[in-house]
Amino acid sequence: MSNPSAPASPPDWRAIVVFLVLSFGLAWLLALPLWLSPQGLGDPLAAAVLPLMMMAPASATLVVTRFVSRPAAGIREATGLRLGRNRLAVWSLAWLGTIVLVAATPFVAAAFGVYRLDLVAFSGLAQMLAQQGIEPPADALRGMIIAQFALLPLAPLINAPFSFGEEWGWRGYLLPALLPLGAWPALILSGVIWGLWHLPVILLGYNYPEHRDIGWLLMTVTCVIWGVLFGWTRLATGSVWPAVIAHGALNGTAGIVVALAHAERPVNTALAGATGVTGWLLPLVAVLVLVVLRLPGTPPQDAPR
Repeated sequence: MSNPSAPASPPDWRAIVVFLVLSFGLAWLLALPLWLSPQGLGDPLAAAVLPLMMMAPASATLVVTRFVSRPAAGIREATGLRLGRNRLAVWSLAWLGTIVLVAATPFVAAAFGVYRLDLVAFSGLAQMLAQQGIEPPADALRGMIIAQFALLPLAPLINAPFSFGEEWGWRGYLLPALLPLGAWPALILSGVIWGLWHLPVILLGYNYPEHRDIGWLLMTVTCVIWGVLFGWTRLATGSVWPAVIAHGALNGTAGIVVALAHAERPVNTALAGATGVTGWLLPLVAVLVLVVLRLPGTPPQDAPR
């Protein structure tokens, strides 16, 4: 990844602070009913709260660009709502590359001995379905797994409305707004902010139900790593849409680690899966490839300062 020289003008900290207050404030406000509920994430409201939370960064972006920063090039151009350049290569990597990286995480975790695969009886899938009151015949499980893998390419599209809610904020607005600090500082800082934004639900056990004490740290590292990859697609194309697709692919593929698990060994999400330690390895390799090959990462020409 190239490291473009920083623009002469400093970041618009006033606009950035307003964006962060709105993004974090809305997230905590929406999650408040779950904190007040004795059921926490088990409350039926969680099914509505989690998708609505994902809209908070987009809402903040709309307010800030409309009333605070008012980018000269217009909101669409400044926040990457156009399709951009380098479309075929970058969109393919964002779409299929993300699916491959995430779908491989169960096998990486198994190779390190922190996860047990069941590719014969698919007992993990059977257990997951049983918890939902579904008990399919044993011989149907293999077909369900095959169908799940076959449908993975559709995951980015299915999840796009929700992933857009986050990506228009983090990569559409925040990353370009931080670019005066330099490409790498902007990528890393925006990733840290993205990770900490999840605190309202991470502290309730989301993603890391057995590791609430360190879940925030694990999620932050996860977001920094994936944020570099998502951010690169934004910088390489000038468009937020590849990041939207990649984020949708990540969310839509991550559950495969549960489906392929052995029922006798529950998934340790701190170690296995896309948000676990072994799940960081393949995306880190992808980051290293970007660095070694110095693939282009040109900042948008009209960052929302």
